[in-house]
Parts: sequence; structure tokens; C-alpha cells
Amino acid sequence: MLKLGAIPPPSSEAAHNVMAANRGKDTGLELRLRDALLRDGVSRFVTHYRIGSARVDLAFVDERVAVQVHGCFWHHCPKCDLGLPKTHREYWRKKFEINKARDKRARANIRKEGWKLVEIWEHEIKKDSVKSAIRVARALEPG
Repeated sequence: MLKLGAIPPPSSEAAHNVMAANRGKDTGLELRLRDALLRDGVSRFVTHYRIGSARVDLAFVDERVAVQVHGCFWHHCPKCDLGLPKTHREYWRKKFEINKARDKRARANIRKEGWKLVEIWEHEIKKDSVKSAIRVARALEPG
């Protein structure tokens, strides 16, 4: 397993402020999706639910549907292809590799536990949170 090592110092005060403002849960994206779901009448979810060794952003326990909201930067979105930051490139290369491996393990674990998984990317929510909520609602439908 790849080891990340020490977090390098921020390259500027602006970089420090951006990184310090990042949240691990209840992110703006998660809240935006939850609001869209609630507006669509979908309210029976729980947040930060553990399925085996994975924790999902939203879970519809009765339907066994899990939702993961992936930030394009942190989860290294293949569509956005943001590349590596200009400083501390080796650190970020490892960080993204570790994140992708963790996501792969979580995905496999969630499915192994018999859950359906809906993964939604940051750019999808930003473009159309209602469409993202519809994807989740469709996953809740039987069959």
C-alpha cells in the first residue's frame, strides 16, 4: 500500500486558506444535492452512513441505495482532468492515487454488501443539481 507521508507546507497563504476551508462532510456539494432531493420530495435518507468499512454521503437504507458525492479535485475526476497542482507534485500524485484506490475499495465493499451505488461528480451537481437528484430518485425505484 502506498504511504502518503507528511503534508507539505502550503505554497502561499491563499493555498493555505483554500485547504483550511475544505470540509470532509456536509460539503456545499452534498448540501446542494440534499436540497435538490428534498425539493423533489425525496427525504428518507440518512447522511454519513457506514456500510461495512465504507462511509457513504447519503444512504437510503430501506432501498439499499448508497450515494457518493465526489469532488472533482479530490477524487481526480476523469472527465475534468484537472491535472496535478504545480507545487508538491509527487505528494499530490500519491494523494490522488490513494484516494482512487480507497474509492475503488469502497465501491467494491458497498456492492458486496448488496447495495446499489450512485456516484455523482461535482461538475454534475454544479451543472444541474435537479438532474443529479433525479438520478438518485430513479435508483430508488424498484427493479
